[in-house]
Amino acid sequence: MPSQLRSEQKTIEQFMGDRRNIFLIPDYQRPYSWEEDECLTLWDYIFSFAFPDGNRDNFNEQDQYFLGVLIVFMNDSGQLEVIDGQQRLVTLMLLLRALYKACGDNMQDNESRSIKNDIEKCLWKAPERGRDVNFSEIKIFSEVAAEEDKNQFASIMLTGEAPSDFMSRYALNYRLFQKKIQEFHDNYPYYLQQMTDIIILNCSMLPIEAEGRNSAENQDTALRIFSTLNDRGKPLSDSDIFKSKLYKAYSDHGQKDFFVSQWKYFEDTCRKIIVTGKSNPVDDIFMRYMYCVRSEHGIRDTTVEKLRNFYSRDSEKFSLLRRDYDKTFRDLVTLAEFWRDVSIQDEARFSDKILKQLFILHYVPHTMWTFLVSVYFMKYKDSRGMLEEQKFYIFLRKITAFIISARIMLQGNSTPFFIEMVNIAHGRRVTFEQYKFKTDELRSRLKSYDFNDSRKITRAMIAWRVFQTEGQELLSLGDRFDTEHIFPRRRRDEEEISSKNFDSLGNKSLLEKEINIRASDYKFTDKKKYYLGFALENGRIKPGTKIHELAELAKSKDDFTEADIEQRNRNIIEGFISFVEENELTR
Repeated sequence: MPSQLRSEQKTIEQFMGDRRNIFLIPDYQRPYSWEEDECLTLWDYIFSFAFPDGNRDNFNEQDQYFLGVLIVFMNDSGQLEVIDGQQRLVTLMLLLRALYKACGDNMQDNESRSIKNDIEKCLWKAPERGRDVNFSEIKIFSEVAAEEDKNQFASIMLTGEAPSDFMSRYALNYRLFQKKIQEFHDNYPYYLQQMTDIIILNCSMLPIEAEGRNSAENQDTALRIFSTLNDRGKPLSDSDIFKSKLYKAYSDHGQKDFFVSQWKYFEDTCRKIIVTGKSNPVDDIFMRYMYCVRSEHGIRDTTVEKLRNFYSRDSEKFSLLRRDYDKTFRDLVTLAEFWRDVSIQDEARFSDKILKQLFILHYVPHTMWTFLVSVYFMKYKDSRGMLEEQKFYIFLRKITAFIISARIMLQGNSTPFFIEMVNIAHGRRVTFEQYKFKTDELRSRLKSYDFNDSRKITRAMIAWRVFQTEGQELLSLGDRFDTEHIFPRRRRDEEEISSKNFDSLGNKSLLEKEINIRASDYKFTDKKKYYLGFALENGRIKPGTKIHELAELAKSKDDFTEADIEQRNRNIIEGFISFVEENELTR
């Protein structure tokens, strides 16, 4: 049967004190990150709950203070693996451990002993009913990959001590709770027992546990619940899961330290990669590598399985995170380095003409080009991770011509891209043979196509146009460019220029955002100074645009008319058709 959910609000004593509940912070989780502010907020909320308006007598024993949701699943080892709520759970464990030590130091009567027994059940294992807890085995473990401080957490939980040389978040927060508890005891010497009792019996959580046929299914269900419910923090990414698998594989082969350092380098490298939308750059590299592996295996199916399913596959051909873990990870690092250098426009790796083609591709409407380029790189890179410049340049021009044309002519058909990725991986020429365009049909479609500003293909076309002007310098991917209307909108309203011409490619160009804002509604005679740059009253120079065509228009023309729009539009369309023909994409 598919996974089901079990949830019931429980007090700290009921949930954490259940002898069956042993908690695991899995290796794919992020490190413990709560700081003093979060811990003080938790303490202040609990104090305000226990002492309404600062008066213990105002407390209602029937009230409950809700600490939040905890999403877990039972793994193969019988532990509750924590998907969401890690930070609160760990912090509560530290608070309970500090309270337990305070009870031992300050309260020795029988009632206090009973409270200590309740805390013991939350902190240490109790093998069987009626047996004493095992003080050598705590109920929570952290296996967070690449977190060096987890040993300090285990030591604090076992001993109740956080020596001054312990400087982890665990130790800092534990000492903070000790300080707050001591201040509380000093101010309310007879109420520490009641305060502890309220935390155990009147503070509650809502554990949501996924139950199903196996732990893998339970994990998927728990992660799905987390992604649905969690609107406060970042859900676990696919790469968090993959990191744990690689960490385990390297650890099993005695290379844990190597992996920890390399994973940090890998993440740092990925952070420099430009990705679209809200995509996680680490996940993005896993996605691009997936297409490389798929292509090597001749998979042309346009229905792509989820990343987690793909990398979790373990068969004769696919064992990416287990048997082939080292090759997989080294390939991922190499691929990330390549895309980092694309994003920072590294002139040591790429020539100027290559970087210009890559700039254009960053403006095409979808990310399929990144998969094509990734497969090409992994296939043809040399031992230094370099590509033969001229062949790479020819390849980039061809896919640029095809992707833009296909967006206009084929709409969302992705089949040709999957075919060509397999061809690349097997050393065959990229031809798009089955999907070449008829020149007349392409020309007709370009003339009638609505290149409105909201369409990404419009930006791709004007980005392509920028680099057709001789003398155009490379533009930075870090700069922000808007769509400029050379014939301004206000003038269109005054002179009744046709909407078709105003919104055509002939009237559009990339322009730096800052300049576009200043020049947007001026006549061409006024725009010229913004295109060319001008001196301010204080003598400083306001630089003009780096778009060479606009600067040349400003130098050579006194006005830009509707006739100029029509002529420029024809030039762009015919120039693009020639570009497609040069790349042997017409029939």
